[in-house]
Amino acid sequence: MAKKPTPARRRVLAALLLVAVVAAGLGWWKARTWLPDREDYPVQGVWLSDDDGAVDWRLLRAAGADFVYLTASEGTGTRDSRFAENLEAARARGMQVGAVHAYDLCAPADAQAANFVTVVPRDKDLLPPAIALDIDSRTCPEAPGEAQMQSELTTFLNQVERHAEKPAILMVSRGLEKRYHLAAMIDRNIWVSQDYLEPGYAGRPWVMWTATDRLRLNAARGPLRWVVVQP
Repeated sequence: MAKKPTPARRRVLAALLLVAVVAAGLGWWKARTWLPDREDYPVQGVWLSDDDGAVDWRLLRAAGADFVYLTASEGTGTRDSRFAENLEAARARGMQVGAVHAYDLCAPADAQAANFVTVVPRDKDLLPPAIALDIDSRTCPEAPGEAQMQSELTTFLNQVERHAEKPAILMVSRGLEKRYHLAAMIDRNIWVSQDYLEPGYAGRPWVMWTATDRLRLNAARGPLRWVVVQP
């Protein structure tokens, strides 16, 4: 028969359990409030989409957002009807603004470019357009081969960059980069993503980094994606 823990041992176990609970709570709180150091990354901002809902632009600016990227369009048919409204609201708070297109690997490049330029005005003061690239089995169950993917993406970039009159930024996920090696194949600035630690999966220097997608601020109802610029 197993011996019952002595009172002293029970106190030790209880203390260890308390330490573990406190550490977990601190870790959870830190994940929700962590921001990259301003001394390391002087320029910081946020990437927003429809899913983030209404935003208090005053509080967002006060939290340290120097710029915002707004998801303007996705694939061939999804558009942010509030893009123009949010663009003006962010600018009214002194923030620079850029537009994001969520690229669909299975959709025609021409139609995706048309979707983007329908939403995003030709405005020299906008930041370079950003193209979010990921492998999504929901919208593209059979991702194209490398040659086809690069050909379609090049067509898309040519049309979007002609509209924006500046080169785009490629926002490449780890999974997509592993499969297609875009950072080495297409000469564009790179935007990478990884919580808390600088990622190296692009294989070359990045210009923008989504440093956390868990940040909680009073400016929005849910977690936000916080982005820094390489100094």
